[in-house]
Amino acid sequence: MQLAQAGTAPGSSADGDAPDMRNFTGTVAHATHYGPFVGSVVHGRLRKVEPQPTDKRPTPMLTEGVLARTYDKTRVAGPMVRKSYLEGFRTGKTHAELRGREPFVQVSWDVALGLTARAILDTIEKYGNEGCFSSSYGGWSHAGIFRPNVLQGRFFNLLGGSSMTAGDYSAGAGQIIMPLVLGDLEVYSAQTCWEEVAKHTEVMVFVGCDPNKNNRIEYTVADHDMYPNWEAIKKAGVKCISINPQRTTTDEVMGSEWVPIIPNTDTALFLAMSHHLLTTNRWNRDFIEKYTVGFDRFRAYLEGRDADGTPAKTPEWASKITGIPAARIRQLAELFASKRTQIAGSWAIQRAHHGEMPYWAIVNFACLLGNIGLPGQGVGFSWHYGGGGTPQSGATPPTGLSQGRNTVKKICPASRISEMLDNPGKAFTYNGSRYTYPLVKLIYNAGNNFLSHQQDLNELIRALQKVDTVIVQDCWWTASARWADIVLPATTTLERNDISSGGTYNINKFYAMKQVIAPQGDALDDFEIFRRLADLCGVEIGFTEGKEPMDYVEAAYENSSAAKLMPFEAFWEKGEITLPTPAAANSWVRHGDFRADPAKHPLHTPSGRIEMYSATIEKMNLPDCPPMPKWQEPAEYLGNAKPGQLHVVSPHPFMRLHSQMANAEPLRRTYAVQGREPLLINTEDARKRGIRDGDLVELYNERGALVVGARVSDRIMPGVVSIYEGAWPQLDSKGRCNNGLVNFITSSRPASGLTQATTADTCLASLRKCRDADPGGSRAFEPPRIIRKTGLKIDEEVFGLDRAEALREKAIASMSPGEKIFYQRCTVCHGPRDPAQFTPRQWQGITQSMFPRAGLTPDEQKLVREFLMKNAKAE
Repeated sequence: MQLAQAGTAPGSSADGDAPDMRNFTGTVAHATHYGPFVGSVVHGRLRKVEPQPTDKRPTPMLTEGVLARTYDKTRVAGPMVRKSYLEGFRTGKTHAELRGREPFVQVSWDVALGLTARAILDTIEKYGNEGCFSSSYGGWSHAGIFRPNVLQGRFFNLLGGSSMTAGDYSAGAGQIIMPLVLGDLEVYSAQTCWEEVAKHTEVMVFVGCDPNKNNRIEYTVADHDMYPNWEAIKKAGVKCISINPQRTTTDEVMGSEWVPIIPNTDTALFLAMSHHLLTTNRWNRDFIEKYTVGFDRFRAYLEGRDADGTPAKTPEWASKITGIPAARIRQLAELFASKRTQIAGSWAIQRAHHGEMPYWAIVNFACLLGNIGLPGQGVGFSWHYGGGGTPQSGATPPTGLSQGRNTVKKICPASRISEMLDNPGKAFTYNGSRYTYPLVKLIYNAGNNFLSHQQDLNELIRALQKVDTVIVQDCWWTASARWADIVLPATTTLERNDISSGGTYNINKFYAMKQVIAPQGDALDDFEIFRRLADLCGVEIGFTEGKEPMDYVEAAYENSSAAKLMPFEAFWEKGEITLPTPAAANSWVRHGDFRADPAKHPLHTPSGRIEMYSATIEKMNLPDCPPMPKWQEPAEYLGNAKPGQLHVVSPHPFMRLHSQMANAEPLRRTYAVQGREPLLINTEDARKRGIRDGDLVELYNERGALVVGARVSDRIMPGVVSIYEGAWPQLDSKGRCNNGLVNFITSSRPASGLTQATTADTCLASLRKCRDADPGGSRAFEPPRIIRKTGLKIDEEVFGLDRAEALREKAIASMSPGEKIFYQRCTVCHGPRDPAQFTPRQWQGITQSMFPRAGLTPDEQKLVREFLMKNAKAE
């Protein structure tokens, strides 16, 4: 189907009429994290999903998954309230310990929103705004501008704000350490253009990196533009080496040479290769002197002359840690020194205990090579995401709504929710600052599945009993919804209008996300849910500003680069527009300007150069984060495992976006083993345990247990097992997750006191054949028991909504122009950050990635920069 043939469904315009859509027959253009598509609708029901021509590599997640999950039985049919919560909301005896174990009562929207508003106002009245906690950090629920986390922030900030998450699960350690080392986030930054790699790179090193798998989805709309470019890189003769505990799909496509490595030991490998460059005089003195600081301190550590008393970091030393023969370590170091080498580090390797160290060790090794900033060489930490390597158009994308100012300064690092709930008032450090955890009594979770993301879920489930109310706004019965008190059913993006862009870094395509079908069941779109809540709390005008959703869609387009090329009406009718990419973008090199002139283009680090040793971190005096990359033994890895224990890694899924698409049954059939998540296990490890391919097995440790299906293969090294993260949970009669959600066994310890990041890939567990599985298989995709009481009414006076007036007055404050732009356009991903969380230099580094993605003009950048510099924390 040609996109130009795609019609506009009734209800997909500004004056949309939802009832008309229930009888509509035709085609409609839409876009998702999985790609842009044209939906064929017959009498109001979506029958077929066809990729738009701009999608270079459509996946079954788009063509089959989108359709399947839209009508899946796991859709939340209407507003739901947990039985004991509904029965006891007047008395306060709501039995939080029964979350996840008892039925829900289906109620009207009036009752559900009344209870929601009452719970919010009760919490603020008793505990202050910090008592309300937003776990809606990522905005990954859909690709458009109406991201639920943004709308939630907009609503709460009209009432004075809420406690927020800081950082994320994806790259929590990398996004803090890299600005201190390289002056940029790096993990969310554009990569050297692929043409430079094809022309100049001789060796591409994938360190836990799997771009073929992870580029299947994107934060905006996946256009899969990089896939043919990877093929061109292979055709150009670039040699690929994969340092990984398991072979990846990228290794198959690129013909990578596999170097198996014990998980969590990448730091030791790069330290040993650095040592070998020094001892064989293969290091680049000129680069070290001109572009770095701290080399002497790092060298002393490598040579065993550091005050910590550790031995020299020789290949023999590293071989015992990594499992890689010393001769092979020397061979790799010499290969990388003799060839034009590009190192691609994954986010996975920093999701570990001391996860800051491998990134830093890779950078320091590249400094010794002296190749950072050269065409096709250096380091990159986002090759596997967002089409890393595609040329950047420099376009301004459609931008969303402003969240406004959050007056609450209490934060919780994303992976520390359980600790926060268990320890209100406890002091913790984050990025060099000291904070205390808020006393949280209400969690509001919109468009995010925090109960699937968090580690050690049994710990979290226990901690949640200290919370009065958990409110979840979602389309499906996800893990978070099942453990909620109030569930507000949201529409999928197919059931509302929106707008988005294609490619995280190229940003050269804009897509109309036109409503395809009518809302299913009694669902409302996120904007309407928060509008109604705002109305109940007397802040509707502040929330809507008198505008309808389509007004915001059109405004987002008019403020983008596309408006100069095509009127909005023509764009909305056509469904997409592709913008030109400057020719110069095809030769762009990451860190190239710094390499060419470090005085004119200094890095945004304290020294302006690459910090091989950080005096800033040294001053923090953190016991678990040294001021240079050092080998620190993880709390759990094969080097300290008990007999029979295996190291568990949990990479991103191939057929899902985290937990999204798990309920798409056609996709699940392609990978499930006896209806459960597959566990990849080495042939020898399986033989020792009497396990055959297809058997049910139990993976367990002191934190929990899983029942999963074995996939026996030599694609993974001995001693290591791999299970995709993001499964949906279902506890069996013995308390095990009967569907294989790995976070029931992962540890909640932080990476370090610097980043407080997740350590999901630092996990040991035992494995045995499962002989006592509950009959009937996994029931993870069976909705909870529902009691229907749609006729239930509650007197509005019970909700006490008049209390909101005082909160409104408290929340009103003037904002500078730069502050408005910052909160409106620069923080729509992880919520409005407190500028005081970062120093001026760190903000200078962060804005290198933030400004282009926000599409700010030079004047707007100046205003935001002035606001940030004025409000940043002291150096």
